[in-house]
Amino acid sequence: QVQLRESGGGSVQAGGSLRLSCKLSGGLTYTTYSLGWYRKNREGVAAIDTDGSTTYADSVKGRFTISKDNAQHTLTLEMNNLKPEDTAIYYCAAVDGRYYSGVDSPWNFWGRGTQVTVSS
Repeated sequence: QVQLRESGGGSVQAGGSLRLSCKLSGGLTYTTYSLGWYRKNREGVAAIDTDGSTTYADSVKGRFTISKDNAQHTLTLEMNNLKPEDTAIYYCAAVDGRYYSGVDSPWNFWGRGTQVTVSS
């Protein structure tokens, strides 16, 4: 059974940083799945394809960085210069790489989410 488990959320002041992590486990062939992060209302934030290429929502470009560790089966989102409008529950997600389409991919696996709160 595929499982995605997020961690690393929290509360910070505007301008601060947070690092989200996602551990993948279960029957998912890690190297053939594309991964990403989305937040409330399924707003795509960042995504990474099987070849390591990345895409970002315009609202987070230059502030967020997505990366993955194939050996450790983990996905990371580094968030810098956070703004109050970044406040949301962030979800880690996965989709078969054949159906990858960037931040708005039709994710078919996701975790329970982790809360990020940014105060002004």
